[in-house]
Amino acid sequence: MAEFTGERVVPGEVAPDLWNEHYARYVFASRLARGKRVLDIGCGAGYGSETLSRTALRVVGIDIAPAVVGAARRTYTGENVHYAAASAETLPFADGTFDLIVSFEVIEHLANWPSLLAEARRLLAPGGQFIVSTPNKLYYAESRKESGPNPYHAHEFEYQPFRTALLEQFPHVAMFLQNHVQAIAFQSAVASSNAAQIAIQEASLQPAESHFFLAVCALIPQTGAPTWVYLPSTANLLRERERHIGLLESELAQKNQWLEACRAEHARLVEMFRAQAKELEERAEWAESLNHELAASQARVAQLQLEFATEQQSNRTAVQGYENKITELEAELRARTEALQQIEDRLRAELQVKLDELAHCVELLDKAETTVVERTRWAQELEGRAAHMEGLLNMAAHSRWMRLGRVIGVGPKLGNS
Repeated sequence: MAEFTGERVVPGEVAPDLWNEHYARYVFASRLARGKRVLDIGCGAGYGSETLSRTALRVVGIDIAPAVVGAARRTYTGENVHYAAASAETLPFADGTFDLIVSFEVIEHLANWPSLLAEARRLLAPGGQFIVSTPNKLYYAESRKESGPNPYHAHEFEYQPFRTALLEQFPHVAMFLQNHVQAIAFQSAVASSNAAQIAIQEASLQPAESHFFLAVCALIPQTGAPTWVYLPSTANLLRERERHIGLLESELAQKNQWLEACRAEHARLVEMFRAQAKELEERAEWAESLNHELAASQARVAQLQLEFATEQQSNRTAVQGYENKITELEAELRARTEALQQIEDRLRAELQVKLDELAHCVELLDKAETTVVERTRWAQELEGRAAHMEGLLNMAAHSRWMRLGRVIGVGPKLGNS
């Protein structure tokens, strides 16, 4: 079953007055349903479709909520009553299918409400009737002024705009005003007949003050629109009011007890409030002193921030000077490095030349040394040979042959001899 919101009337779950005003419409329509094919648009729980089926040939109840349709099938059954899930704005039936169409408290829930009227006209058979009801916007707004607008209503009607909208689709419209009225009933204590005579005091009708509007619409002229009164089974209005007043008095006494308790609680809360107010005042004074200290601290912070900014600026200037000096030194160092590199390159070249010369000299010295060694060895050999020759000469000079030659004056002259 769908969630109960109060928009669909469910027997046993609503107040008697609300039930009676909804059920009375179906009793009103059942007088026109005898032997007819009937469509109940927005059948809800299904009690209305079942009521119409007691006199109708066949009744089809439709509702947009499948869960609601399922509950109606299980609760309000009958051989000539059927249910289906469908939208009131697009109904799945052929033209002219129904002799009587009813739609109670549905049109105000539709944003595209003209489609409901157009569908009702399409489905209505020649000579058929369409019965539609809706709450009076003015009365409804006044009765809900504390709770606010109904969130389930998309469009509400006043009397004349409702009648005009119906006449745009149906050339013949009989308007009825539905109200709860006070009546005095004289009923037989033993008779079981439902026959009744009603005497209605003449009074001017005020559509703007009515609770609901109900209209019987047709494509051909209708005969009469008599006043019709529904007397619910709870007809002893005074007794019901007395019981209701007694219940209200009991609720009032309970509310008075709640009020006294609330007053005591209010006094306690007031005393607590005063204590809290005093404490809050003391805290406010303390907070004010803190604010002064905070203001002084903020001023000191501002001064320190200014000094810091000045110092930062000075430091930035010094740092910039250092950076400029470093840049100059780096440039000078690069220049000196380049000069030293050039000197180093030149010295390396000169050194290489000297090394080449030294290598050549060493080579020459090696050759000269080799020559000296060879010549020394040759000189030594000459000296050896000279000494040998000198020895030979000495030997020859002192030999007897040489002495003999000198004596005789023959032979070479050697030395001093």
